[in-house]
Amino acid sequence: MTALHPYLNFKGNAEEAFNFYKSVFGGEFPMVMRFKDMPGDGRQPEEYQDKIVHIALPIGQHTMLMASDVVGPMADGFASGNQVNIMISPESAEEAHRIFEALSAGGQIIMPLELQFWGDLYGHFTDKFGVTWMVNYNDKYRQQ
Repeated sequence: MTALHPYLNFKGNAEEAFNFYKSVFGGEFPMVMRFKDMPGDGRQPEEYQDKIVHIALPIGQHTMLMASDVVGPMADGFASGNQVNIMISPESAEEAHRIFEALSAGGQIIMPLELQFWGDLYGHFTDKFGVTWMVNYNDKYRQQ
């Protein structure tokens, strides 16, 4: 079954927010990735290096609360209330492509669905109704 996960954006305080959520929900972060961890070291200014590019916290058995900090020019359009995305975790690469193509039709593609440096098939877009979606497929999670 395809899983849906809330994905939040923060203007520089994702780590603080997620430490708070962890204190409420419990659990551990299976992943914390900072801008300095991205390939092409130095692409981001020094003040962003320790900001969060991706963090995740399991909430229950089938849901993951995820987030990132928006920094630099990405933060220009940030406003409280527009920081929620819907992350779709399909069961196959074929399903990822189908969902991405269907939901993005008539919308605006932010990042094409492609294999990414972290090993997942990932794409990001806003649909024709203004809802922002992220499609992320990783077969190693499906084999567990």
